[in-house]
Amino acid sequence: MSAERTPGPGIPGPGTKAASNRGSRGTGRRALLVTAWAAAGVLVLGGTGVGYLYFKLNGNLRTVDINQALGSHRPAKVDNGSENILVLGSDTRSGANKELGGGADDGSARSDTAMIIHVYKGHKKAAVVSVPRDTLVDRPSCTDARGTAHSAASGVMFNSAYSTGGAACAVKTVESITGIRMDHYLEVDFSGFQKLIDELGGVEVTTTKAIEDRESHLDLKAGTHTLNGKQALGLVRTRHGVGDGSDLGRIQLQQAFVKALVNQVKQVGVFTSPKKLYDLADTGTRTITTDSDLGSVNSLVDFADGLKSISSKNMRMVTMPVEYDPSNPNRVIVAEAKAKLVWTALENDRPIPASATKGTATGQAKGVVTS
Repeated sequence: MSAERTPGPGIPGPGTKAASNRGSRGTGRRALLVTAWAAAGVLVLGGTGVGYLYFKLNGNLRTVDINQALGSHRPAKVDNGSENILVLGSDTRSGANKELGGGADDGSARSDTAMIIHVYKGHKKAAVVSVPRDTLVDRPSCTDARGTAHSAASGVMFNSAYSTGGAACAVKTVESITGIRMDHYLEVDFSGFQKLIDELGGVEVTTTKAIEDRESHLDLKAGTHTLNGKQALGLVRTRHGVGDGSDLGRIQLQQAFVKALVNQVKQVGVFTSPKKLYDLADTGTRTITTDSDLGSVNSLVDFADGLKSISSKNMRMVTMPVEYDPSNPNRVIVAEAKAKLVWTALENDRPIPASATKGTATGQAKGVVTS
């Protein structure tokens, strides 16, 4: 996947005092944490700093021009005040990610986590739809950010879209499945995610059952824990340590962790420490890749500020309605009729009806992690 670095406005460094409007901006940045559960550093960006740090942090950012790659053959943009954001957690299985327990190092990049975030008109509430990576889909033909064309494929795993053609192909596949245009794209690298959690001072969760998974380097007893970066990464990755070992169970753990992470950020006094603010901002801008419309520090701050009223209490988190594949219990297929209820609701900026997810396949990890 091709990414380019873009310039934009700056942020105060370790020796810069916080501006008087930091409190209101901090609330907005917490909302972005909901939108991109691992981009915590981005939430504490902002301010009015100029000079070297301004260029340095903007130079950290990587962007992908989704609009140019996909052209005009996309769902129509809905101009009703709502926004749709595709958030992916990516893992190259090499380098730092390999050391964190990423599976075989075959040189490929994979998307282990996918969430469609719908921000409702007025930006007071949001819906999060997790897309199981093991869902069998018909992947459309697409052109990646380098201009390389990739043929369509039928009955392939959803996450193959990203490994085949990067962000552009992932976005096109999501738009093909949902019929909804993705207004923005955010990608979070897992090795950066670990560092962000450590810089935040960890995230407190309570586990109602023991979770042990050697593949994701996770060993938690039942009880309350303050997870460091490595443990947090293990938790959002694990699928063998709890429940039925399915990707659906992992999604339930991820959704629970998102809520815990949001609650934790509310308690972290990042604005009382300029150095902590800068460290988080530096790591955050190195960790994420965005669409070109969000490809500057100022754009990210403005985006977050527009979501300042959203918290975990006014978010609906669901999994895309799926059924187990009759020919392969390790794969799932889209429950088309129920999924249509989800996409129609989001397209019309309405709440997702409870009937959309009733009776669909689900993991067995609900309630295992609480905050």
